[in-house]
Amino acid sequence: MATIERFEDIKARQAARDLVSAVYRVSGRGKFEKDFGLRDQIRQASVSVMSNIAEGFERSSDREFHRFLYIAKGSAGEVRSQLFVALDLGYMTSDEFDDLRARSEEVAKALSGFITYLAPKGSM
Repeated sequence: MATIERFEDIKARQAARDLVSAVYRVSGRGKFEKDFGLRDQIRQASVSVMSNIAEGFERSSDREFHRFLYIAKGSAGEVRSQLFVALDLGYMTSDEFDDLRARSEEVAKALSGFITYLAPKGSM
């Protein structure tokens, strides 16, 4: 596997960037747009995924990077949880929910794979 030289090249971060855009689009309309608490929280959680990948990478420490990837994965779960709230409140359609849920799961799976790949040998 090629060495990653920039956080922008990390597959999970690219997927997280797409998730952020989709979350902002859906949360910027109708009743969702006016629920400032939930809107801001889901937006912050989605941005947190992308930001933690970048911050961990830039720390130039494998241990720190690994830790920040776990934090990013947790934020992906937070997004997924908040999607259920938005769906239950009628802030999005089932199709929008399914799309955003799939995107957040894709990010979490990519992060899990990356975490496993980066884990020190013999620690599992």
